Amino acid sequence: MTNALEYNSERSKLIIPEYGRHLQKMVEHAVSIEDDKERNKVAKSIISVMGNMNPHLRDVPDFQHKLWDQLFIISDFKLDVESPFPKPTPEMLAERPDMLKYPENNPKYRFYGNNIKRMIDEAKDYEEGEFKEALVLTIANHMKKSYLNWNRDSVDDEVIFEHLRELSGGKINLKNTNEDLSQASELIRGGGKKKYSKNIKKTGRKGGRKRH
Repeated sequence: MTNALEYNSERSKLIIPEYGRHLQKMVEHAVSIEDDKERNKVAKSIISVMGNMNPHLRDVPDFQHKLWDQLFIISDFKLDVESPFPKPTPEMLAERPDMLKYPENNPKYRFYGNNIKRMIDEAKDYEEGEFKEALVLTIANHMKKSYLNWNRDSVDDEVIFEHLRELSGGKINLKNTNEDLSQASELIRGGGKKKYSKNIKKTGRKGGRKRH
């Protein structure tokens, strides 16, 4: 006597594969139960099994809600039981999520990054005063540091002021102020140390000068 083999092509499609075929068969059995009380009892047992298969999710908010939703999805929405949560529908499952809002990029000045742009957007509408002045100068120094990290050559403060004016839509203008930004050597981490160590290695004496 030979046992009949069940080929993959003859099996029903796994709706949520991570739960496996045995659990899907349990759900299919629950759907076929005619007695309402027994069907609800079996459904709760299946939920317990599903929960035990996902112990890492026990502390996740709405964990039980997710399990009940998955139970109805596995049943192809055919399971008629009482749920402690609103039942999902095929239409809800087919809905496409809202498009994610990606951060705006500024290809012209991408070396500043989106965080700098967000800081500028916040600062430009601040009430005029000492706090805004300090904030704007802090942002300008960050911009200068980002510029120097992208291009190790020196940069004139006027260039940073112009970029700041442009990115703020003309609302922040430091061109007519007497403020100076930090020196490049202060903004680039380790910039001076690299040069100094090269001179020591190359000449064998500090700064390349002889001591008398």
